[in-house]
Amino acid sequence: MATTQRPESTASDDASGGSGFARILLGSELKLSSNLTVVALYAITFLLVGIGLIMVLSSSSITSYLDDEGFFGGFWRQATYAVIGIPLMLLVSRFPIWFWKKWAWWLLAFGVFLQLLVFTPLGVEVWGNRNWIQIGSFGGQPSEMLKLALIVWIGAILAAKERMLGQIKHELIPVVIPGAVIAIGLVLAGRDLGTAMIMGAAVLGAMIFGGLNWRTIWLTIAGGLAGVLLLVITSPNRMMRLFSFADGHSDYSGSGWQPTHALWAFASGGLFGVGLGGSKAKWSWLPAADNDYIFAIIGEELGMIGALLVIVLYVALAFVMLRAIGRARDRFGKAVIGGIMVWIIGQAFVNIAVVMNLLPSLGVPLPLISAGGTALIACLLAIGVVISIARDGDEYQEERARARRMQ
Repeated sequence: MATTQRPESTASDDASGGSGFARILLGSELKLSSNLTVVALYAITFLLVGIGLIMVLSSSSITSYLDDEGFFGGFWRQATYAVIGIPLMLLVSRFPIWFWKKWAWWLLAFGVFLQLLVFTPLGVEVWGNRNWIQIGSFGGQPSEMLKLALIVWIGAILAAKERMLGQIKHELIPVVIPGAVIAIGLVLAGRDLGTAMIMGAAVLGAMIFGGLNWRTIWLTIAGGLAGVLLLVITSPNRMMRLFSFADGHSDYSGSGWQPTHALWAFASGGLFGVGLGGSKAKWSWLPAADNDYIFAIIGEELGMIGALLVIVLYVALAFVMLRAIGRARDRFGKAVIGGIMVWIIGQAFVNIAVVMNLLPSLGVPLPLISAGGTALIACLLAIGVVISIARDGDEYQEERARARRMQ
């Protein structure tokens, strides 16, 4: 449950080629699509990524300078990942639905393989969590890709077992046992409870929107809560964080340092903020200012108005995804979009709640905004999958409309 700076790639690629490719793809995409859902997904995603780049530039400037990377080191690194992730999102959004169903097992196998690498010499431990790999100058978090692979796989399984659904054993096997148990268990083996909880919530989202029986869902929830409780009470570090949170973060110089300084940052921001770049908390007072606690810098520099704008964008993204779920062709599309929605929107509000001192620290970043290359690329790929399904849903609705006109 680390809440410190994440190790990321220090390689810098030329951004010009990637951005030109992205412009070509985006222009073609918007020209071909008259689907309001698709256009809204693109607009909200680009707004969130744009806000993220601006805030990473501001919040990382001091730590980048202290790390001998200049004031723009963190920003250029994040911008490079955005230049990689946006074309990938546009490319993935063009894939047909059959592609995801056909390759779901292979995607999950690849995600599991990447996660297993953290237990090899390539694995990196950060503040007690072994959930990273380092290959030369590239560092990444495989669990971010495993989230997406697991959700797509669950959607494919539910579509394939359509006729057998309604029976608990067929709904639990293999979706929960062994699928989700293995994937989440590998993340827990690296002691990253925060990421594992988000993955568990995403699995539940896929099951709920995939239309599974509520008895199966409640049984899964009960098992998940029992597992979380066991992991918390058997970990002195997690118990310390929990008691510190319950005690109002009285341990100012220890576990209460980050949440206390996050609240001070919000308090100093007021309604309109101290101005972009004017944060005092980022001057080494607030660890993880550019990733897990970037929302505190948003509140300080842009004020309550800026913080509410970010929240409204996430709410709008949720509404657009719900619309896509309602228009989806089949159970696969509904389950996959539901899982991705719970992952991205749920993680966003968990991060915001932690920063605002409403939840104990879980060490999860703010999707599409926080610094972190693997997380950004994984979220952009997930949005691409949602757009792929939303486009198919638009075609499905047109087919239905034509069929009605012909009757």
